[in-house]
Amino acid sequence: MTYDRDLIGYGANPPDPKWPGGARIAINFVMNYEEGSEPSMQDGEGYTETALTESSSLSMAVKGRDLAGEGMFAYGSRVGFWRLMRLFQERGLPLTVFGCALAIERNPEAAAAIRTSGFDVCCHGWRWIKHYELSEQEEREHIAKAIASLEATVGERPLGWYCRYGPSVNTRRLVVEEGGFLYDSDAYDDELPYWKVVERKPHLVVPYSLANNDGKFGSGYFATSSDYFDWHKDAFDMLYAEGATQPKMMSVGLHMRLIGHPARAAGLARFLDYVQAHEDVWITGRLDIARHWAKTHPFAGTLA
Repeated sequence: MTYDRDLIGYGANPPDPKWPGGARIAINFVMNYEEGSEPSMQDGEGYTETALTESSSLSMAVKGRDLAGEGMFAYGSRVGFWRLMRLFQERGLPLTVFGCALAIERNPEAAAAIRTSGFDVCCHGWRWIKHYELSEQEEREHIAKAIASLEATVGERPLGWYCRYGPSVNTRRLVVEEGGFLYDSDAYDDELPYWKVVERKPHLVVPYSLANNDGKFGSGYFATSSDYFDWHKDAFDMLYAEGATQPKMMSVGLHMRLIGHPARAAGLARFLDYVQAHEDVWITGRLDIARHWAKTHPFAGTLA
C-alpha cells in the first residue's frame, strides 16, 4: 500500500489566514443533528445505538429494542435541540448544523427552525452510521439521498460534508465526484483549512476536532459544566494568545443529547459569554470559513 499520509502539513510557518477584521481566531460551533438517523431496530440494524448518551459507557446487552437508549436519543431532538437554538439565537451567534438528513426529515418542526435560522447546514450523511462499512455504491447512493433530502427539508443543498467519526477510503473521492460540495471536514489533522488534489481536482478540507467536543461527557472525561468550561476556555486562551502572530481556527462540537441537558448547557452558556467578551474574534459558520479560505487562499498547487 502506498504511504500517502501527510505528517508535515504547514509545519513551523503556517499561512496567515487573514481572518476578517484581522481576527486572532476563527471559532465555529457545530451542532450535530443525529437523533432519528442512528442505527436502530426499526431501521434494520438489529440493535439500538447508545453512543454519546448517559449509557454509552455501560454494556447493557439489551436484546431487541433498548427503549432507554431510544429515549436518550429522543431527548436530543425533543429538548436539547431547542435549548441549543435558544442559546445561540439569544446571543445573535452563528451556528453550523452537521445534519444527518433522515434525522432532520423525521422532525419537520426542527427542520423549519433550521431553515429560518440562517445557520449553515453541513451534510452529516443520510444516516448516522459507519460509512467505512458501506460498499462504494452504497456510499454513493447515501450521498445522493442525503443531498436530495436536505434540499427538501432545509431548502438548499449542502455545500459541506462530514461523516460519522471516520470516512471510508472512498468518501472524499465520492464527494468530489458528486461535484457540488465546496469542502469536507473528514479530517482531524490541522487547525487551518488546506487543499487536496482528488482525481485531478482541487478540493478544500476544513478540519474538525474531537478534542473541543462535548463527546467527552459521553466518554467520562467531563463530569461537570465546569470541566467543560475550563477545557474550552484553556483551548480558546491558547489559540487567542498564539493568534497575535499565527491565527488559527477552533472547532467546537455539540451534541443535542449531551450538551443539551441543563447542567451541561450551563457550561456552554458561560463559554459563549466568555468568547463574546473578547475582541478580534470571528465567531462564524463553517461555510463562511470555507468560502473565506477559497477566496483568500485559492488553490495554487498542481493537478498532476
